[in-house]
Amino acid sequence: MQLTPYLMFSGQCEEAFKFYEQCLNGKITARMTYAESPESSMLDQMPMEWRDKIMHIGLTVGNQELMGSDGPPGCDETPKSFSVCLSLNDPAESERIFHTLAENGTVQMPFQQTFWAYRFGMVIDQFSVPWMINCDQVV
Repeated sequence: MQLTPYLMFSGQCEEAFKFYEQCLNGKITARMTYAESPESSMLDQMPMEWRDKIMHIGLTVGNQELMGSDGPPGCDETPKSFSVCLSLNDPAESERIFHTLAENGTVQMPFQQTFWAYRFGMVIDQFSVPWMINCDQVV
């Protein structure tokens, strides 16, 4: 079994996933716009300016998957009470990822030593996605 976070955006999905691909050293493995959908009835209801938005995208990071899409117009309520938690064992890599996610974002908790982790920090990235970066102590 694998849990896969699915992030919803309001038009910035492709930009966000290209950023995550670089930040997390991942690879975009799937990408489909609304215009590429085989379901023509969906396209008929879609505003012209929305047809090139992302209907589905997948990013592979190691053996994990992160997925997302641009929610159709009118379905853009911001999700509440969630964070994407990323756990690493490499202090330098975890620090790099934290600071990359923090660029043009908001640091909620600085990346620092805690009683439960070698380093931990919380950030909301430039796409309004909350992240928790956890670095377990290297043995």
